[in-house]
Amino acid sequence: MNTVFQELYEKYHHDVFQFLFYMVKNKEQAEDLVQEVYIKVLRSYDRFEGKSSEKTWLFSIAKHVAIDSFRKQKGWKSKLLETFDWSTQQVQDHAPLPEEIAVQNEQIQQMYRCLDKCKVDHRLVLILRYIQALSIQETAQILGWTESKVKTTQHRALKVLKAHMEELQEKGGNSNAS
Repeated sequence: MNTVFQELYEKYHHDVFQFLFYMVKNKEQAEDLVQEVYIKVLRSYDRFEGKSSEKTWLFSIAKHVAIDSFRKQKGWKSKLLETFDWSTQQVQDHAPLPEEIAVQNEQIQQMYRCLDKCKVDHRLVLILRYIQALSIQETAQILGWTESKVKTTQHRALKVLKAHMEELQEKGGNSNAS
């Protein structure tokens, strides 16, 4: 079991951390939740039936841990709507010109601010599909939904995200560069 657990941890801990970080928007809390996920994995691996991949099983556990964490917090609904300060985010591509980097950072910040305004189900689908790059089938397994529900929720979530981004643009979300 130790080698299986070690393999699971080495293969997926970064992805699980990243997923939880996008959900809770706090590094320390995400690290704590990753530990909680792997404690649950240790306790329940013998009941893993292999009906899905280990990755989808882990993300399913992580989803439940994140939701439980929201429920335990006072004012968890307002926590979901908080915006995250992305001003410290590092740009991954070193080739663009400084002006391009500034525009790109601003667009990424706007997208994340708007993502925070989405409902939990919408955020879950968008994070799993576009940030974690999981398939519709994997996302459905993680969330315990049908593929049809994932597709419908994804479609609605993209529309809502787009509407939030357009609203932000109208309010002058891009007005930092005069």
